[in-house]
Amino acid sequence: MKKYVYIILLFLTELTYLNAQETNVPTYLNFDKPIEERINDALSRMTLAEKIAMIHAQSKFSSPGVSRLGIPEIWMTDGPHGIRPEVLWDEWDQAGWTNDSCIAFPALTCLAATWNRDMALLYGKSIGEEARYRKKDVLLGPGVNIYRTPLNGRNFEYLGEDPFLTSTMVVPYIKGVQSNGVAACVKHFALNNQEFKRHTMNPVVDDRTLYEIYLPAFKSAVQNGGAWAVMGAYNLFRDQHACHNRLLLKDILKGEWGFDGVVISDWGGAHDTKQAIFNGLDMEFGSWTNGLSAGTGNAYDDYYMAIPYLKLIQEGKVGTKELDDKIRRILRLAYRTSMNKNKPFGSLGSPEHSDAGRRIAEEGIVLLRNKGNILPIDLTKSKKILVVGENAIKMMTVGGGSSSLKAKYEILPLDGLKKRIASNAEIIYARGYVGDPTGEYNGVKSGQNLKEERPAEVLLNEAVSLAKDVDYVIFIGGLNKSDHQDCEDTDREGLELPYNQDKLIEALAKVNKNLIVVNISGNAVAMPWVNDVPAIVQSWYLGSETGNALAAVLVGDVNPSGKLPMTFGRKLTDYAPHTVGEYPGNKEQLAKSSKGSDTINVAYNEGIFVGYRWFDKEKIKPLFAFGHGLSYTTFEYGKVYADKNEISSDEQISFSINIKNTGNRDGAEIVQLYIKDIKSSLPRPVKELKGFEKVFLKAGESKNVTFTINKDALSFFDADKHEWVAEKGDFEALIGASATDIKTSVKFNLK
Repeated sequence: MKKYVYIILLFLTELTYLNAQETNVPTYLNFDKPIEERINDALSRMTLAEKIAMIHAQSKFSSPGVSRLGIPEIWMTDGPHGIRPEVLWDEWDQAGWTNDSCIAFPALTCLAATWNRDMALLYGKSIGEEARYRKKDVLLGPGVNIYRTPLNGRNFEYLGEDPFLTSTMVVPYIKGVQSNGVAACVKHFALNNQEFKRHTMNPVVDDRTLYEIYLPAFKSAVQNGGAWAVMGAYNLFRDQHACHNRLLLKDILKGEWGFDGVVISDWGGAHDTKQAIFNGLDMEFGSWTNGLSAGTGNAYDDYYMAIPYLKLIQEGKVGTKELDDKIRRILRLAYRTSMNKNKPFGSLGSPEHSDAGRRIAEEGIVLLRNKGNILPIDLTKSKKILVVGENAIKMMTVGGGSSSLKAKYEILPLDGLKKRIASNAEIIYARGYVGDPTGEYNGVKSGQNLKEERPAEVLLNEAVSLAKDVDYVIFIGGLNKSDHQDCEDTDREGLELPYNQDKLIEALAKVNKNLIVVNISGNAVAMPWVNDVPAIVQSWYLGSETGNALAAVLVGDVNPSGKLPMTFGRKLTDYAPHTVGEYPGNKEQLAKSSKGSDTINVAYNEGIFVGYRWFDKEKIKPLFAFGHGLSYTTFEYGKVYADKNEISSDEQISFSINIKNTGNRDGAEIVQLYIKDIKSSLPRPVKELKGFEKVFLKAGESKNVTFTINKDALSFFDADKHEWVAEKGDFEALIGASATDIKTSVKFNLK
C-alpha cells in the first residue's frame, strides 16, 4: 500500500511541476532564471514591513523570511569547530534535543598547524555537511584574526600570527563549507585581537599595518574563497563600532574588495540605527535592546534595524536605497543556501567525519623537542607508563565560549593511550594538579565532575613518587577552556602555565629521565623547564578524536608533521605588544574608566612587526620559532635555484629545491619560502612568509618543490599612495624548515 501512495505522491509532485512550467511562474521562484533577475523580482513584490523584518533576528539564531512569498527563514549556527547544540528560541538555555550532538573537530589553531590545504578543504567540507544536515544556512566561522598577543583568550579559534598562512588556509575551508550550500561567515572583521574590554577597545592602527597584517586574511576569504558572509567585530576602530564601521564595511569590504555577500553583526555588536543603515551592516543579531536577555517577546521589534529604522523611513528622514541593498544581499544569501535546490542533504556524526577529525588532529600535532629520540615510545621495552595531569582526563570539547560543543563523543587522552598501549604496558594515572574540576560551560554540560579534595602538595608528591618507578612519564597539561585561559570574553593573565604546573613538571623531570610533556593549548606558553624535559609535544584542542590522535603520534603509528603557526616566546616581554605596543589598553584610560561603556584606546605601536617579524627585528631568540616542528625522520634540503635572476613587474619567478627523506621511515616536511627585501625606502621585516608546501616522502625518497611568485610577494602597502608598491632592487628568497632554520637562499632582482 505504501508503495502505491508513494507513486501517487510522486505523480502529483511531477504534475504540479509541469503545470508550473506551463503557467506563469514568478521569476523569483523560477530556478532557470539568473539569480540577480530573481532577486529583483522578489524585491519588487515585498512590502516595507517584510523588508524590515528580514534584516534583523526573530530568535537567538534565526531571521525571518517572507512566508507570503515562500522565502524561507535563515538559520545560523556557531562554529567554527563543530555545530552548536540547539538553544531555546528566545533564551541561551539548551533546548534539550537528543539529536543535536556533533563531531567536534580540532580547533582552528590545530588546522593551521597542519600547513596543509587539503586538510583545510576536508575540514570545511566535513563541518559543512554537519551544518547542512542540521538545516543551518550560515556557519559562524572561520575566525581569521591575527595573533597579536599570546594572552588573547580567543586565539585558539584563529589560524595563527602570519597573514599569508592564514590567508592561504582559510580559502579551502570556506570552499569546503560552501560546497554544501552553507555560507561561511568569516569573523571577526576586524582587529578583534583581544577579549579584554572587547566591546569598548579602540585599536589605534595605521593604514600600512591594517593592510599588511590585519586585513589580508579577510580579503583572501572574500576574493579567493568567495565567502558569502562576513561577521563584524565587537571592538571599535577609529572611534566607530566595527559592526557598522564605514571604513571597514563600506569603503574596504564592499568597495575595494567588491564583496557581494551579507555583513552580519556579532551578537550584540550593533549600537546605532543610522550607522547601521548607512555604514554597511545587513543583518542584526543579539542586540541588547528592551530586555532581550530575559527573552521578552517584542524585543526583536526594538532592534536598531527594526521599528526605529521603519519609523525613520515612514517619517521621510531616510530613504529605502540602503534597505533595498541589504535585502538584495540577504536574498542572494538565501538563493545560495536555504533556496538552493542543488544543496546536498549533509550528514551528522558519521564515521567519515570522525576519520576527518582524527586525520586533521594527527597532522596538526607538533613535536617541539625530542632530545635523544625518546619519542616514539618504544613499546617493546615498556612495562609501566605513568600518565600525569588533569588534561589527560578533562573534556575539552565543552568550554571556551560560543564554540562550546555537545560532542557525540570525546576520546580523552588517557583513554586513547590505554586503548593503544594497555596490551603492551601497564598504564597508571596520577592527577598531579587540579585546574578546573567543573563540567558546565555556556550551557553545555560535560557530565564530568573532577572535584578533588586532596591538597595540591599531596597530589604533586603522589605523582613524583609514582614517576620514580616507571619506564615513561607522560605529563598531559597546559591550558583549558575556562575563564582566563583559552576562552571567549576573557584573556589570559600571564604566559606561564596555570595551576602550578611548572613546579610539577620540574619535579617529575628530576626523578625520571624519560619525561614527555604534552601541552594542550591554543596559545603559546612559557616553558622554564624546557632544557630539563627531553620530549615536548604541542597538542592543541583536538576534538572528538583527541585520545586516538595523540596516542598514534606518541607511539609512532603516525609520524608527526605539524608546525607552529605562531611563535613561542620565553617570556611575555618577548612579544611587541608587551614592550613597545599597548596591551590591554591605554593605562590612563583604563585607570579612569568607571563605566563598561568607556572607550579604551589600544595603540598598536609595533606596527607591522607582529609575531616572528618582531622577533627577527629585535634579534630575540624564541623558545620555539614560527614554522618549527620536528619529525621521527630527517630531511635534507638541497640548494635552491631560481629560474631567472631578474624579473620585471609583470613577470613571475620560480624557485626550486630538492627535499630528501634521509631517515628510515616515511614522513612529511613543510618547506617554507620567505622573501627578504634587501633595501627598501620603508622599514620592512627581515623576512616574510610568501609560500609553503607540505611534501610527503617515503624513506629515502626525494622530490622537487617549486614556488612561483610575482610582484605581489615583493610588495608593501604605501599608505600615502594607498596602493601596494614593489620597489625595484635586490631581493632574496629564503627556503627553510622554520622562521629561524633557513637552509638555503638565492638572490634576484626586480627591474
